[in-house]
Amino acid sequence: MRIIRAAECRSMPWKNGGGTTTEIAVSPEGASLSDFDWRISTAHVGADGPFSTFPGIDRTLSVLKGNGIALAFADGETVRLERASEPCAFAADRPVEGRLLSGPIDDLNVMTRRGRWSHQMTRLTGPGPIELAATSQILILVANANRWTLTDGSDAESLGTGDSAMLDRGEAVTLLSERDGDAIYAIALTSEAPF
Repeated sequence: MRIIRAAECRSMPWKNGGGTTTEIAVSPEGASLSDFDWRISTAHVGADGPFSTFPGIDRTLSVLKGNGIALAFADGETVRLERASEPCAFAADRPVEGRLLSGPIDDLNVMTRRGRWSHQMTRLTGPGPIELAATSQILILVANANRWTLTDGSDAESLGTGDSAMLDRGEAVTLLSERDGDAIYAIALTSEAPF
């Protein structure tokens, strides 16, 4: 189990220049916004505006902080996302604008390159215990509250807000939080192509 502390993550401009994003993990390591296979990040959204477009990429979004956002797709579909909402999956090459419901938000964003990797994001809430096993190639857990404890049978690790843990296939952990309703996100990444 590899721990990724929020303080270690790097920030960079959005692809469209409209804000900043903080990269939690990316593959291959050091990949840019145009050549990653998969990428997990957070972003601060302070104003309405278009999402960056990523050809050939599938995306899932969840609200971590704030009152929420409405996604207005070019084909007329709208999706309302709040902190308690299930993560929203959509094609990242589908034009969409974000309209804040009431004030800025922070979000969690997962992107995978279609045909090479796929992903699934699940929102879990404490206090637990929650038993999880990595059945995909990689399982990444992103804490949205302080004092989550992860135990893998012999070692225990504490995660604060924004900290993450990366597990390989076959690894298992027990999750426990100090408060009812604290959120943690489980992101399963599955390879779809031989390497």
